Amino acid sequence: MTPILDTIESPADVKRLKLPELEQLAQEIRERMIQVLAKTGGHLGPNLGVVELTLAMHVVFDTPQDQFVFDVSHQAYVHKLLTGRRGRFDTMRQPGGLNGFMLRTESEHDSYGAGHAGTALSAALGMAVARDLNGGKEHVIALAGDAAFTNGISYEALNNVAEQTRRLIIVLNDNEWSIDRNVGAISSYLHRIVTNDRYAHLHDRATRLIERFGGKTVGHAVRRAEEAAKGLLLPSLIFEEFGLTYYGPIDGHNLGLLIETFRFLKSQNRPVILHALTQKGRGFQPAMEKQKKFHGLGPYHPETGETKPVAQKTYSEVFAETMVKLADKDPRVVAITAAMPNGTALDLYRPHHPKRYFDVGIAEEHAVIFAAGMATKGQRPFCAIYSTFLQRAFDPIVHDVCLQNLPVVFCMDRAGLSGDDGPTHHGLFDIAYLRGIPNIVLMAPKDEDELADMLQTALEHEGPSAVRYPRGAGVGAAVKPQPVALPVGKAEVLREGRDILVWSYGALLPIATEFADVLERDGYSTALVNARFAKPLDTGLLEEQARRAGLIVTFEDHVLMGGFGSAVVEFLSERKIAAPVIRIGWPDAFIEHGKVDQLRARYGVSVEAALQQARPFLRSLPRKRFAVTG
Repeated sequence: MTPILDTIESPADVKRLKLPELEQLAQEIRERMIQVLAKTGGHLGPNLGVVELTLAMHVVFDTPQDQFVFDVSHQAYVHKLLTGRRGRFDTMRQPGGLNGFMLRTESEHDSYGAGHAGTALSAALGMAVARDLNGGKEHVIALAGDAAFTNGISYEALNNVAEQTRRLIIVLNDNEWSIDRNVGAISSYLHRIVTNDRYAHLHDRATRLIERFGGKTVGHAVRRAEEAAKGLLLPSLIFEEFGLTYYGPIDGHNLGLLIETFRFLKSQNRPVILHALTQKGRGFQPAMEKQKKFHGLGPYHPETGETKPVAQKTYSEVFAETMVKLADKDPRVVAITAAMPNGTALDLYRPHHPKRYFDVGIAEEHAVIFAAGMATKGQRPFCAIYSTFLQRAFDPIVHDVCLQNLPVVFCMDRAGLSGDDGPTHHGLFDIAYLRGIPNIVLMAPKDEDELADMLQTALEHEGPSAVRYPRGAGVGAAVKPQPVALPVGKAEVLREGRDILVWSYGALLPIATEFADVLERDGYSTALVNARFAKPLDTGLLEEQARRAGLIVTFEDHVLMGGFGSAVVEFLSERKIAAPVIRIGWPDAFIEHGKVDQLRARYGVSVEAALQQARPFLRSLPRKRFAVTG
């Protein structure tokens, strides 16, 4: 039972509560999230850590007039519970239900949609400047985790804040984690602030003054603490150098302190940053003990935190295990990730080759240029970055890697639909954004063993290459003890046929195979090809088959525009081959979150949709004499 939470229909209901009731509400929110996410999955750890911060923001500020910008926004579940979506909370990340991130179309209280890190400060500054131009009085508050400050975009924004607006509140939610523990100089810098004994003592005194006298003394107490501490820590606080007034660090779970501090910051006519210390997973012991696991996960047991064991290895795990094999044999192999060692499974590689493992933080552009620099000195860098996150590094891929024809390998995890996470995380654009770049080789495996072979192929290739592979478990294929390089640009013929030509690229091969099986049972001679390469395309095989085919069908887990099927159509047009082509893939749209099978059925990425499109052409094609329909 959650007697207080069940009365919350809007932020106005939060404002009527007294401090003891707010503290009880915080506990009820945690209980509700633990119970609901046990069924739906989701970002439990980050949300447990921001309960008091979010409550305090809603007590002091007035959404939707005032605007909250959550960096990444995977920690906005508490905000959703308080802004009229409590009754739908059990639909979190379910088809037709609440999105796991902020979504402008979902609520007027979601002022800015997000799903990638490092965007909050720039977006909030843009909103604040637009407010100033419009003569508005509303407040803009950006909530960003400490991991977001490893992202260059955050510093590009900080470089402009003081010159472009007089009023902006930035909350630094410092929990020392992104998905894995944060790394680099910025993390060390924040740690030195937090662990300085003298600084902590001064802020304890400030906290006692605030709790004793309330908001009227907040400014004086905090300023005294800041002035006394600056000289003890570093020559100057980096945020002050950017023209922001820094306050903190304060306890991000002390509701009374947070409320009074926000009331003080609300009155400031200058850009400010509040450094709040929080615990990721607070209130649920399994989430505090296993931070990486509970950052984002599927359903779990609400009492123990245990999850169902996975029957077979994921593509990510096969990737990491293959990387160990490659590095064991070749000292040039290095692995690079952008704050995603767990998501990419490189945490399985790291213990084997710690000196050849590099986590650069949430800095995809830097990761790619860093890899390019290593490649010029004879190393063979493998950049493991989600397809949707690699979008951020497009220019370095073009300018620094491909233009110089450097042997950097892009390992694009989560290529294709990413199901429950929705449009910010679907990897549906990488073929299109990479295919037009000279020098690069593009590959996609049909199964786990072929993924391993493609990594070996990339290692031996003297130039840039990219391998796309899907999220989650593979098809169960056995992986050879040692991978074998594939001939670049050569497809694999799985079934010979004369009249219908089916080419599949990557993860949709099971659907393509079922489609070909139906046609064969219906009496149509159907060839089935595992394309393997989108660039270079196996044009010799394609031309040979296409000149005798009456219908060509392509399958890809990617948008149709600019994708693998487009490459096929372009080649056939160049060769003036007139065979009709049906392309099965995703439409020119941002696909919502939901279960993969349901979304495929809805958008025509299915056997049934392919058959429906093929039927008008089948009437003119010959059938085998002894066809069996079924």
